[in-house]
Amino acid sequence: MAFQRVCAADDVQVNTPQRFELEGEQIVVVRDSEGAIYAIGDKCSHGDISLSEGFVEGCELECWAHGSKFSLKTGWPQNLPAYEPVPVYEVKLEDGDIHIDPTPTLKEQN
Repeated sequence: MAFQRVCAADDVQVNTPQRFELEGEQIVVVRDSEGAIYAIGDKCSHGDISLSEGFVEGCELECWAHGSKFSLKTGWPQNLPAYEPVPVYEVKLEDGDIHIDPTPTLKEQN
Protein backbone atom coordinates (compact mmCIF):
# COMPACT_ATOMS: atom_id res chain seq x y z
CA MET A 1 0.00 0.00 0.00
CA ALA A 2 1.31 3.39 -0.99
CA PHE A 3 -0.42 5.70 1.46
CA GLN A 4 -0.34 9.39 0.62
CA ARG A 5 -0.97 12.38 2.86
CA VAL A 6 -4.14 14.29 1.97
CA CYS A 7 -4.50 16.77 4.85
CA ALA A 8 -4.21 17.34 8.56
CA ALA A 9 -6.82 15.39 10.54
CA ASP A 10 -7.95 18.63 12.21
CA ASP A 11 -8.87 20.01 8.77
CA VAL A 12 -11.76 17.54 8.44
CA GLN A 13 -14.77 18.69 10.45
CA VAL A 14 -17.35 16.30 11.89
CA ASN A 15 -20.13 15.37 9.43
CA THR A 16 -18.71 17.66 6.72
CA PRO A 17 -17.64 15.77 3.57
CA GLN A 18 -14.51 17.09 1.88
CA ARG A 19 -13.34 16.24 -1.63
CA PHE A 20 -9.71 15.59 -2.48
CA GLU A 21 -8.00 14.45 -5.66
CA LEU A 22 -5.53 11.62 -5.30
CA GLU A 23 -3.79 10.21 -8.37
CA GLY A 24 -6.56 11.52 -10.60
CA GLU A 25 -9.38 10.07 -8.48
CA GLN A 26 -11.93 12.22 -6.66
CA ILE A 27 -12.22 10.99 -3.08
CA VAL A 28 -14.50 12.13 -0.26
CA VAL A 29 -13.10 12.18 3.27
CA VAL A 30 -15.59 12.16 6.15
CA ARG A 31 -15.21 12.29 9.93
CA ASP A 32 -18.33 10.84 11.53
CA SER A 33 -19.82 11.95 14.84
CA GLU A 34 -17.80 9.24 16.63
CA GLY A 35 -14.57 10.70 15.23
CA ALA A 36 -13.83 7.86 12.78
CA ILE A 37 -12.43 8.96 9.42
CA TYR A 38 -13.50 7.33 6.14
CA ALA A 39 -12.67 7.79 2.46
CA ILE A 40 -15.00 6.79 -0.39
CA GLY A 41 -15.34 7.58 -4.09
CA ASP A 42 -16.87 10.97 -4.84
CA LYS A 43 -19.32 9.97 -7.59
CA CYS A 44 -22.74 8.54 -6.78
CA SER A 45 -23.18 5.21 -8.57
CA HIS A 46 -26.75 6.14 -9.56
CA GLY A 47 -25.85 9.39 -11.30
CA ASP A 48 -22.74 11.41 -11.91
CA ILE A 49 -23.30 13.46 -8.75
CA SER A 50 -20.62 14.56 -6.30
CA LEU A 51 -21.08 12.89 -2.93
CA SER A 52 -18.93 15.58 -1.32
CA GLU A 53 -22.00 17.83 -1.54
CA GLY A 54 -24.10 15.28 0.33
CA PHE A 55 -25.18 14.85 3.93
CA VAL A 56 -23.61 12.70 6.63
CA GLU A 57 -25.87 10.83 9.02
CA GLY A 58 -24.33 8.29 11.34
CA CYS A 59 -22.03 6.13 9.22
CA GLU A 60 -23.72 6.98 5.90
CA LEU A 61 -23.27 9.63 3.23
CA GLU A 62 -26.44 10.66 1.41
CA CYS A 63 -26.40 11.85 -2.21
CA TRP A 64 -28.09 15.23 -2.27
CA ALA A 65 -29.69 14.69 -5.69
CA HIS A 66 -31.66 11.46 -5.36
CA GLY A 67 -31.32 10.44 -1.71
CA SER A 68 -29.28 7.26 -1.98
CA LYS A 69 -27.27 6.65 1.17
CA PHE A 70 -23.88 4.95 1.01
CA SER A 71 -22.15 3.15 3.88
CA LEU A 72 -18.94 4.95 4.76
CA LYS A 73 -17.49 1.59 5.82
CA THR A 74 -18.27 -0.46 2.72
CA GLY A 75 -19.40 1.94 -0.04
CA TRP A 76 -22.59 -0.08 -0.57
CA PRO A 77 -25.86 1.82 -1.08
CA GLN A 78 -28.32 1.43 1.75
CA ASN A 79 -31.38 2.34 -0.32
CA LEU A 80 -32.56 2.92 -3.88
CA PRO A 81 -32.23 4.36 -6.45
CA ALA A 82 -28.51 3.43 -6.27
CA TYR A 83 -27.77 -0.29 -6.31
CA GLU A 84 -24.03 -0.35 -7.13
CA PRO A 85 -21.37 0.46 -4.51
CA VAL A 86 -18.83 3.26 -4.66
CA PRO A 87 -15.17 2.47 -3.99
CA VAL A 88 -13.73 2.79 -0.51
CA TYR A 89 -10.15 3.64 0.39
CA GLU A 90 -7.98 2.60 3.30
CA VAL A 91 -7.27 5.44 5.75
CA LYS A 92 -4.62 5.76 8.41
CA LEU A 93 -3.72 8.56 10.80
CA GLU A 94 -0.06 9.35 11.23
CA ASP A 95 1.43 12.28 13.14
CA GLY A 96 -1.91 14.13 13.06
CA ASP A 97 -2.32 13.73 9.29
CA ILE A 98 -4.75 11.70 7.19
CA HIS A 99 -3.11 9.29 4.76
CA ILE A 100 -5.07 7.40 2.11
CA ASP A 101 -4.11 4.45 -0.07
CA PRO A 102 -5.25 5.57 -3.56
CA THR A 103 -6.02 1.97 -4.57
CA PRO A 104 -9.81 1.56 -4.32
CA THR A 105 -11.23 -1.52 -2.69
CA LEU A 106 -14.62 -3.16 -2.91
CA LYS A 107 -15.95 -4.32 0.45
CA GLU A 108 -18.53 -7.02 0.96
CA GLN A 109 -22.09 -5.81 1.20
CA ASN A 110 -23.20 -5.40 4.80
